[in-house]
Amino acid sequence: MASPSKRLAANVAGDFFVDSSCIDCGTCYWMAPATFERKGDFSHVYKQPGTPEETLAALKALVACPTGSIGTAKTHDVRAVAAAFPDPIEENIYHCGYHHEDSFGAASYFITRPEGNVLVDSPRFASPLLKRIEALGGIDLMFLTHRDDVADHEKFAKRFGCRRVLHRDDVTTATRSVEVQPEGMAPIELAADLTMIPVPGHTRGSACLLYKDKALFSGDHAAWSMARRRVYAFRDACWYDWRTQIESMKRLLEYGFEFILPGHGAPCRFPHAEMKERMRECVAWMESRRERT
Repeated sequence: MASPSKRLAANVAGDFFVDSSCIDCGTCYWMAPATFERKGDFSHVYKQPGTPEETLAALKALVACPTGSIGTAKTHDVRAVAAAFPDPIEENIYHCGYHHEDSFGAASYFITRPEGNVLVDSPRFASPLLKRIEALGGIDLMFLTHRDDVADHEKFAKRFGCRRVLHRDDVTTATRSVEVQPEGMAPIELAADLTMIPVPGHTRGSACLLYKDKALFSGDHAAWSMARRRVYAFRDACWYDWRTQIESMKRLLEYGFEFILPGHGAPCRFPHAEMKERMRECVAWMESRRERT
């Protein structure tokens, strides 16, 4: 729980606040941009919620915060908010909330399908979330985009008996029990509507999950930058090789999708043709940063 005694001075006066335990993962300011923003090495409240919708968004960010760094001076009944995750994004695609500190606050997602539900990356193993996932039919497959966002994967696998998928190049001692460990660069059809696309760069074994021709679950390979208003890649958080990541981004131009659902940052949606153009712009920007050391 956030501590009033650690309330950051950058917060405006009022109900909601961020304390000094914040790790600046970005969760709050993409989930509730009307209330939170970044300042220096922390997030803070720059404007108190002014409508019921803004209050609800701020409370969802409070529940999702991986470090419990968001607090309120007033008492709010957050039980309904806590039970609302997974939170619908579009039809059968959901944001899980309950971000995990071990994944530096990365988002995870849930897809409901008649053939079996899919969890993309690992949220916290939180009781309200587990109950909702059970009510939605459990988990058949857990797709791990890369080594950084595995968090509570073993707990979910044990609870739901789901198969897990992680590229072998990103398997560590913490994930050696993962059932499916594909190798190489070729796309892999996990099901008729699910394609694993290896995209080394951020890490050696990074991979995206393409759902139909609709949604790309991109992990830390690609994201939407709210500040820059464009598809973006994290040059300063490229742990394997930037040039390799550029080539991986180019290969994604072969695919069509409307959504990018990233580990960090807000989901974005554009018509197929516009998304393709925005991906090309991202590649051009990445190449302009190729020689940076």
